Amino acid sequence: MFDARDLRPTIVPKSDQLNAEQLLTGPLTITVTGVTVSASAEQPVTIHYEGDDGRPYKPCKTMRKVLILAWGHDGSEWAGKSMTLFHDPAVKFGGQSVGGIRISHVSHIPRDISVALTATKGKKTLHTIKALSIQPAKRTSGPQSPAKRADALVAAGNHAEAAELLAALSEDDFRKEWELLAPATADAVNAVWASQQQASA
Repeated sequence: MFDARDLRPTIVPKSDQLNAEQLLTGPLTITVTGVTVSASAEQPVTIHYEGDDGRPYKPCKTMRKVLILAWGHDGSEWAGKSMTLFHDPAVKFGGQSVGGIRISHVSHIPRDISVALTATKGKKTLHTIKALSIQPAKRTSGPQSPAKRADALVAAGNHAEAAELLAALSEDDFRKEWELLAPATADAVNAVWASQQQASA
């Protein structure tokens, strides 16, 4: 069932490939998972990407030239690389502007690249492809448990602080966290408490 907060899935055209109309709402950055080649004269190269839902990207000849310039002629080496696709309304077919898919950014290039490619007979168009910076996903983690914090404190030599942390827990929480402590932490905390008892005697 679709979510009314995002109606874009309802306008995806019925097609066996990524369609320019799917990019009317904005550019799409894809990560290549594989490349296959067929005997098709018009679309011999099929680029599969993460989450393509059976609609791979089949670049036109001009965009194939761009990708070969950026990534080399060996398509088997393209997996894991990324590109940003956008809808270009100026793309022509049969002399009419029908719109099409163009590439604005690619990863794994040291700097932006510009190349003049044939658009129509006797006419070339300058294509500038910008370097795409892929930020590694940040690992997120929740707050450490008291047991983990106590382990870290003892490892850093702060035995008394670890003992204070555990002593402040409720009885139920203390029992639960105590079972999770590293043996060295439990020994260190017990030693602190024993020392405190002797000092107060």
